[in-house]
Amino acid sequence: MSRFESIRRGNGSQDFPCYAGALKFEFHRFRFRFCSTGTLHFPPGQAGNIARGAFGSILCKLVCLPNCPGAKTCDVRAACPYARVFSPQAAPGEGPSGLVDRPRPFVFRASHLDGCTIREGEPFHFDVHLFDVRDSALQHFIQAFGQLGQEGLGPGRGCAVLISVDQLDLLGLNVALPIAIDLGASPDQVERLRIRFVTPTELKRGREAVDRPEFGILFARLRDRISTLRALYGEGPLEIDFRAMGDAAAAITMTRCRITHTAVERLSSRTGQRHPLGGFVGEAEYEGELGRFVSYLNLGKWIGVGRQTVWGKGEVEVVQ
Repeated sequence: MSRFESIRRGNGSQDFPCYAGALKFEFHRFRFRFCSTGTLHFPPGQAGNIARGAFGSILCKLVCLPNCPGAKTCDVRAACPYARVFSPQAAPGEGPSGLVDRPRPFVFRASHLDGCTIREGEPFHFDVHLFDVRDSALQHFIQAFGQLGQEGLGPGRGCAVLISVDQLDLLGLNVALPIAIDLGASPDQVERLRIRFVTPTELKRGREAVDRPEFGILFARLRDRISTLRALYGEGPLEIDFRAMGDAAAAITMTRCRITHTAVERLSSRTGQRHPLGGFVGEAEYEGELGRFVSYLNLGKWIGVGRQTVWGKGEVEVVQ
């Protein structure tokens, strides 16, 4: 705990006010600031995965017993921070059809570090968004990243010192309260908008990956993710008519699609196997009655959509 200065918070003002009874989604946004004590390199497309991997491996060393058989079969997994935060499992019938395990209650935002080399003495940061506002597990992230001076991260295991942790709002200003995004319909009529796929995005229809982000598929995956995270870590599942909103989303027309597919792989330090991290990036434009979907799409910037969101994939941005 002594390795960082403080968790800095402000007055808690928010961009998206929520009123009594409003359907909302709450989360914390934390910025972890470091100073490199050696040379750090983040290969293209790998920064979020490197941060996630460092967190998981260090947390396991800090809290797991030496003879632990693994999070899935651990006898004390219900009380284990590693199992609860980094390797949560779904209960039978929990979440959308096809959900094998619970989504982790966090995502990393580190794509600005992709392809960067950080020299000794240089500062750098990445963000962590935590979705369990009742028990954010912040202390576990602080403890784990406080060990980077000894453990290091990245291909060369360069070391870094944790300097501070800031709690931020959507604009990057210091706050004291969780961010609360209103999921109600836009008061303005929205007939067209553009979505930017900032980081590689991989969407599936059933078991098959799709080549184009048709609006019905994009919204369905985002809606299901929001509802599942809210059910597991927040105020409960979305109280909406899923079928009616799905039908309305399917009626939205994609008028333009300019995307490229990326091919990036990660090497698992645990198994030695390579796993794809790719997806599509670019922009798509849509037309139709979009007002009821804007708030969900705005939230996609902060929680991600599709596969492998935990290390930063599936970040989307609305451009109206």
